[in-house]
Amino acid sequence: MVSKPSNATTRKTVYILALVAAVLVGAFLAPIVSDAVAPEPDRVAVISVDGYISSNTADQLEEDLEEVRENESIKAVVLKVDSPGGSASASERMYLAVNRTAKEMPVVSSVQGMGASGAYYTMLPSEHIYATPSSMVGSVGVRGSKPMPSGGNEIRTGPDKASTTMDQREAQIETLKRGFVGSVMKHRSDELTMSRQEVAYAKVYTGARASQNGYVDDIGTLQKAIDHAANEAGLDSYEVVEKEPANRFGIFLFSERNGNATVVVEKSPVGYDGVRTSEFLMVYGQVQYEDEVIGNVSA
Repeated sequence: MVSKPSNATTRKTVYILALVAAVLVGAFLAPIVSDAVAPEPDRVAVISVDGYISSNTADQLEEDLEEVRENESIKAVVLKVDSPGGSASASERMYLAVNRTAKEMPVVSSVQGMGASGAYYTMLPSEHIYATPSSMVGSVGVRGSKPMPSGGNEIRTGPDKASTTMDQREAQIETLKRGFVGSVMKHRSDELTMSRQEVAYAKVYTGARASQNGYVDDIGTLQKAIDHAANEAGLDSYEVVEKEPANRFGIFLFSERNGNATVVVEKSPVGYDGVRTSEFLMVYGQVQYEDEVIGNVSA
């Protein structure tokens, strides 16, 4: 006669089976749970400052840097610069956006071909600036249109409405110049081998010469700038994400660097012809209208 197992034995058997099942299920689900809670990798963001600086350029850089500051996975920023400058007001906005970001994470700049005038102003809060030997850097100054006489058929509500004399215009430009030069001295005085007056001459220098007079810190490539930014952020392992420039349809996105190229076509507002209102520029080069500016920008 076969005896029936006791209730205690039955409960023990059920417990063991349940325990084995739990272990098997846990082993199966562990990789899934691990993947689900795995933290994002640390990243260095590369953001382009390319071409003539306009209000649209400033809008985009402000948005890019705000997105960077809000993204906890991004630990450092590299500005990839190839610009002769542009609008004074837009350049100031970009400087302020970079300055704010530099207070929260390392910001390093890399001059590709040109980092002059307003573009140089934009880079000033960077803790390190790299340039290639043949790149162009500097042009610390402001250009402005002359005041134009009002038309004979114009009616004004007050004697000073839209009225600017040559002396007033020169004073306005001088104020902007002092602010620009003052920012250079604030951020670069420890590195500069030049006096404030020499900086105000607004000369432009090759990258090789700029590394000697203190306008930039070192000669180096974009990759060297990325490595420097990662090191300043204390990163041993990291990914690089590059902010792609706008295409003609205005689409922006972050993507992994893959070597693709994007052609950028944009209207350039550089110039004074027919402009009656004051226009202040931090731009190096000829001041004239161009119908289109076409650039090939590596992503």
